Amino acid sequence: MNAIPLSLYVHFPWCVAKCSYCDFNSHALAGELPEAKYIDALIRDFDEEIDGEDRPYLTSIFFGGGTPSLFSSLAFDQLLHAIRGRFDISDTEVTIEANPGTFDQSNFEGYYDAGINRISIGAQSFSDLHLKKLGRFHQSDDITSAVSGAKYAGFNRINLDLMYGLPGQSAREALTDLERAITLEPDHLSWYQLTIEPNTYFFSNPPATPQDDTLAEIMDLGFSLLEQAGFRQYEVSAFARPGSEARHNLNYWQFGDYLGVGAGAHGKTSRDGKIIRTTKNRIPKDYLENRRRRETPVERDELALEFLMNALRLSDGFSFELFEERTGLSQQVLVPFLDQASDKGLISTKAKSVRTTQLGSRFLNELLLLIDMPDR
Repeated sequence: MNAIPLSLYVHFPWCVAKCSYCDFNSHALAGELPEAKYIDALIRDFDEEIDGEDRPYLTSIFFGGGTPSLFSSLAFDQLLHAIRGRFDISDTEVTIEANPGTFDQSNFEGYYDAGINRISIGAQSFSDLHLKKLGRFHQSDDITSAVSGAKYAGFNRINLDLMYGLPGQSAREALTDLERAITLEPDHLSWYQLTIEPNTYFFSNPPATPQDDTLAEIMDLGFSLLEQAGFRQYEVSAFARPGSEARHNLNYWQFGDYLGVGAGAHGKTSRDGKIIRTTKNRIPKDYLENRRRRETPVERDELALEFLMNALRLSDGFSFELFEERTGLSQQVLVPFLDQASDKGLISTKAKSVRTTQLGSRFLNELLLLIDMPDR
């Protein structure tokens, strides 16, 4: 039996509106949501993905998007019933992404009753002005209502997504956002800098964002604030109270396996000594008509970089044992990279493990470039 942990990612591609910064596979909803048809397609997709799979458990399930909370709790009950027919998910972390603007108390209660035990609420900011600039259609009060509603429904595992470095944002405004998020008492915070990605409104119409010195001030003061509030940074942009780390994201960062189901979903599986990446049709209409699955093997000379791009994001780094187990490569292939990175003060190497230094964490992209340039 394959010993590598297995997760499931399910993508819901529709949103009320496309945000100015978003480069995810999301599409503004035009007309009625094809809920029943899409759930049927997801179940068929899932059945095809698990063909030949011998692992009995799922480490985690993540319902992402888009805006999964546009779908009813009955839809998720149907979907989870199908998943339980194949896997034991009695101890599985099951997360749903929710937009505060689509908050509905009866749905939140239904999500919890269906077996979803963790909720990730896309706050992004507590400033109505900044939310408007980002293209979000919710307001600050909606975030508070959604968190309160999630707790009332039974959720005790709540993540808030929050960004900094927003157009025109000062350091004080960014820290006020963080303070308000902490006041709501989530057990997990995803706190990350806005980046301008291709194929977004912001890319075509670049906004004025804070200068590097302001960003550095935000990070330093924000990290201190989070630490004082009892949050530990366990990944570049993930902070959790003890024991509340996201299992799903940890599986990604530790180069575990995951099935990708839904329009535009990606997967990665290890079978028969090969690592295969999968993708599905991105356009919802195309996916509903033909769930074409594309497979791309990860070439052997790409494996070290693929692993490092994930594992070096973790504050605790990785063990050489994990590297060899997840890639099938000898730790010796890392020696040129490790020597250079150590000389530059970007990583710390102990007898059996590797982790980034504070400097390496700040300059992770520069660190990863060393794996492709062993002579520099």
